[in-house]
Amino acid sequence: ENNPSRVPQGKPGERSSVLYSAGQFFFEYLVVVSLKKMSDGRYEPKITYQFPKRENLLKGQKEEEERLLKAIPLFCFPDGNNWAPVTEFTSETFSFVLTNVDGSRKIGYCRRLLPSGRGVRLPEVFCIISCLGCFGLFSKILDEVEKRRQISMAVIYPFMQGLRESPFPAPGKTVTIKSFIPESGTELIELTRPVDAHLEHVEFQALLQRLSPHLILHIFASAVLERRLIFLAEELSVLSQCIHAVAALLYPFTWAHTYIPVVPECLLDTVCCPTPFMVGIQMRHLERVLDQPMEEALIVDLCEGKILRAVGDEEEILPIKLQNEMLTSLNRHNNNNNVHTSEQVNTLVSEAFVQFFVRMVGHYSSHIKWSKNGSGTFQERAFCKAVTSKTNRKFVKKFVKTNMFSLFIEEAEKSRIPQEGKR
Repeated sequence: ENNPSRVPQGKPGERSSVLYSAGQFFFEYLVVVSLKKMSDGRYEPKITYQFPKRENLLKGQKEEEERLLKAIPLFCFPDGNNWAPVTEFTSETFSFVLTNVDGSRKIGYCRRLLPSGRGVRLPEVFCIISCLGCFGLFSKILDEVEKRRQISMAVIYPFMQGLRESPFPAPGKTVTIKSFIPESGTELIELTRPVDAHLEHVEFQALLQRLSPHLILHIFASAVLERRLIFLAEELSVLSQCIHAVAALLYPFTWAHTYIPVVPECLLDTVCCPTPFMVGIQMRHLERVLDQPMEEALIVDLCEGKILRAVGDEEEILPIKLQNEMLTSLNRHNNNNNVHTSEQVNTLVSEAFVQFFVRMVGHYSSHIKWSKNGSGTFQERAFCKAVTSKTNRKFVKKFVKTNMFSLFIEEAEKSRIPQEGKR
């Protein structure tokens, strides 16, 4: 399911045309994944509830649905089969990404919790599959699902039905869902999207809490040159939050290669892939990962906040003057003693990285030559020559060879509307 692939074709500067269109369905499916005991004593994740049930699907749609439903349990319980019933379990929220063959992406928003009851029992996962990237909004929806789960599964259905019938709000707008809960009466649930759509799947605070600004810049430098990046943490929520944050640092460009925020145990050999990837792996698999015959990769330990393995040139990839400016900017946000809200931190951090791209490649639109029929051709040599600083030019010459820059320019060549400053 997670094939290296091109990103869906949106306008330059958008993370993907599907992720942010208002007015479409909030979600495609809600599924419950439970652990079933097999004859050999191990537990295997299986879908035990699905809403809505799809009928009268065409052959191609049915095959796609089957592929999707087969992959979901693996990503809801990526930690393998070693489970045992427990009396206590701290619920956790995380997300995963499934990439279709055509490059379109679906996001799974998961809440892993212990069903209400007495005695020992196994955790289950409520997973919402959506094409829409908005972590904060779906976390709130999962809060509502969890609240209803404590009463009865039957109370979840009308809430999800109401959600499914509501249009996805535009950035900055709110949608109100009416929901009846026995003994509480009708509740009004307000779901608001952040104003800045490209930051709604992001929590930069998660990254800043675990890594020094210096290391964040090393990671950014590796991602910008589309290298192999492996992130390690035990908690699924930490992995998914931090990887989404790293991918968001690349805005207005998009990571267009293998992208698996949480790698299921059975797919650990992904790290042998010779092409670029950005993956998250649970710390318990560290030895297995290090034993794999992998090519050069940056391995980041999010628990200890350090880099375990590096290529060695991370310090020299970004022009030193700009690197220092970004470092100053990140340190400033890091030392604010939580004065800012998470939305403010998102905006401030994103701004520092967007400014880096504006200064490096913001002149791209003046190097697109337009023909009479309206198609554009990017003049790469002239574009690179226009960068006066030697150190900046050295970086730009490498960056123009990346997939993310090529995809961005391809889109720019189709559109005569200047994209500079388009946020």
